[in-house]
Amino acid sequence: MAETQWRTAGDRIQALLDASAVSGAAARERAEHLVREVTDLYGAALARLMGHAVQVSPELADELAADDLVASLLLVHGLHPHSVERRITDALDTVRPYLGSHGGDVHLLHVDGDVVRLQFSGSCKSCPSSAVTLELAVEDAVRAAAPEVSSIEVVAAEPQPDTVSASNIIPAQSLLDRVHAAHAPAAWHPVPELAELSPGEVGGFRVADVTVLACRVGDDVYAYRDRCGGCGASLAGAVLHRRMASADVVLRCPSCHAHFDVVHAGASIDGSGGDAAHLDPVPVLTRDGVLSMALPRPSAESVA
Repeated sequence: MAETQWRTAGDRIQALLDASAVSGAAARERAEHLVREVTDLYGAALARLMGHAVQVSPELADELAADDLVASLLLVHGLHPHSVERRITDALDTVRPYLGSHGGDVHLLHVDGDVVRLQFSGSCKSCPSSAVTLELAVEDAVRAAAPEVSSIEVVAAEPQPDTVSASNIIPAQSLLDRVHAAHAPAAWHPVPELAELSPGEVGGFRVADVTVLACRVGDDVYAYRDRCGGCGASLAGAVLHRRMASADVVLRCPSCHAHFDVVHAGASIDGSGGDAAHLDPVPVLTRDGVLSMALPRPSAESVA
């Protein structure tokens, strides 16, 4: 509880600043000035502590930077011991296994000021919806590790031969374009109950008014919207199976008995339905120590 309290302190501070605006612009300005004074005071003390600590034990800088909460404060005050390039590289390493499960990879080309240039390679295994997962995973990791970044640019990779059929490949250069054109900005929602799933277990969750089916495969959790890509029915009651002569894990629709590759973006393995026969992935990442899902924010039209 204490860990969660500190990790959400920023949101509470911002809410208090917003509330101060009710008393007028002058009150808001005084409140912001107070926060700056307190932040600068603690920042100066933190800088001295870091200096003394590193003098005594140089390797202590890496240990402090490995603590997410301490690292976030170091970033706020410009005291993080690692360069932005190293922070981004380390952040991409944390999501690379997740990207690999969707048949893709990402590489840092260079950082130019506050602009990061990345290159995606490989392909999403089934459909444009898995591009949403990749984009959110990468952007979330980069911005958490390097909040000073204002823009993330993607450079297309050279096309390479692949055994996957052309109809199943999403070109790297169109990865983010498809996401931004077809999907509203996403909001992350903590779902701590996901951690309670046992290996091989499938469970239903209601998150931000969306019904989501989640399952655990080994140490990883995968989630999909509660809709079969074959018949469109609910997946309530679906269970996981192992494919014959393969280690792949599949989810079987209880209504039409279609099978989907859980690990690889919910691709259909029945050979029918084309690209349309797939599950709709919901990104799942550990954020602030809690398993969280990303779901699109409602558009202005839907809210109206």
